[in-house]
Amino acid sequence: MRPISVKFEDNFLHDMERVMKLDRYPTKTEFIRVAVREKIEDIEKKEALKRLIKTYGAGKKRHKDLTNEDMHRAREEAFREMAKDFGVKLD
Repeated sequence: MRPISVKFEDNFLHDMERVMKLDRYPTKTEFIRVAVREKIEDIEKKEALKRLIKTYGAGKKRHKDLTNEDMHRAREEAFREMAKDFGVKLD
């Protein structure tokens, strides 16, 4: 691991320490690591959802004969793939 230096305003640091105590984080470093991991996951999920929406919209426009059932199956498959990518078990 490589160290990085981060500066926080006093008010922000106070809020962070208060929340750390509530969730029992042992160190600020661990709290920040978890926060960064969660932010990365959020961004990845948003990007995956954007791709899904883009694909869904493009599919409807290109294939006007697609039924709602076809689209439902495609969405289900896409969500299963996303869940697998993020390590979420659906069954």
